[in-house]
Amino acid sequence: MDPQLATMAQTASTTVVALMATDVWQHTRDGVVALWRRVRPGQAEEVGSELELTRAEILAARQDGDTLGEQALAGEWQGRLRRLLIADPDIAQELLRVLEESRALLPAGQEVQAPVVHMHAEVPGSGRVYQAGRDQHITER
Repeated sequence: MDPQLATMAQTASTTVVALMATDVWQHTRDGVVALWRRVRPGQAEEVGSELELTRAEILAARQDGDTLGEQALAGEWQGRLRRLLIADPDIAQELLRVLEESRALLPAGQEVQAPVVHMHAEVPGSGRVYQAGRDQHITER
């Protein structure tokens, strides 16, 4: 899998889970289900139900101060989003758009703490660029 898509799945899952506890949840849910409907139509309704179930679990975890439970739920959605991106890498930008739209709809003072990685590199000639949103291991010979 493309490392960028893996990083995107991680960032997107954390953002989706964080948005579950906000006032813009319905917009986020609708956007994520629409992506599933496009890539895997037969799973869209089930994904919508799973999102609602996860939202209830997130709200309970936040009420109990269970950050580990919240991280575990984000991990579950990371796997689901990773598989969706593998099935259709072209929806990556649309997924980011859905999440950015949701974040933009948040009321003033209500922010979602989720990682955002923006990278830009320019290399003239035959130079190399190594960028990572997290760990990076390079072995050159």
